[in-house]
Amino acid sequence: MGTSSEGEVKVAKDKIIEQALNRGQSALSEYDSKLFLKKYGVPVVAERLTTTPDEAVEAAGEIGYPVVLKACGPEVTHKTERELVLVGVRGEEELRFAYDKIKVNLGDTPSEGILIQEMVSGERELVIGLIRDPQFGPCVMFGLGGIFTEILKDTSFRVAPIDEDEALQMMEDIRARDILGPVRRMAPADKATLAKALVGLGRAGVEQDDVAEIDVNPLIIAADGSVVAVDALVILKSDG
Repeated sequence: MGTSSEGEVKVAKDKIIEQALNRGQSALSEYDSKLFLKKYGVPVVAERLTTTPDEAVEAAGEIGYPVVLKACGPEVTHKTERELVLVGVRGEEELRFAYDKIKVNLGDTPSEGILIQEMVSGERELVIGLIRDPQFGPCVMFGLGGIFTEILKDTSFRVAPIDEDEALQMMEDIRARDILGPVRRMAPADKATLAKALVGLGRAGVEQDDVAEIDVNPLIIAADGSVVAVDALVILKSDG
């Protein structure tokens, strides 16, 4: 980190971003996306990237069953439709079978390996992210997540950078804001952690010019109110 001649603080390009650009990637893998976002205060699910069935078994033993298996790589797309995601895996035999199935379904698609991920349960799903508006620049987004994101379009936006008060106001802006409160014996969402994540996304957009878009969906609210990102994608700017 250094200082420009105008006195503005200049932040070095993140190493994960730099390495991806050097490899010619247009996006980070899910694993790298989460590593990047964790640096900016986004709570992410416990997971390990594995390249062999034995590594997968070891990872699942450390994380604890049940687990989720996901193919991982910047070119791995349409994971659900291609059966590259298998959830609720409960033991070593089932895990080895699932691992082999994903490898077969991957075919010739290049991958970094297979993610072994903690299975997070929660009925409430949010989406948080970042876009770059042609007029306003980086903007933070918050809204209702999961399968209803595109259907209901219940989202709010703020121009980055934002502070925690603005992040809390974003939560009040959506129509489904009651989802953040106590619902059906479930605890209210941890708004403080959620606000820090939104602030962090704005900071990422301001500091990392090569990030074109960030999509964290879903970010699950667990029954105890904790929030955790189980899927994430960071899209990089193209040369054009």
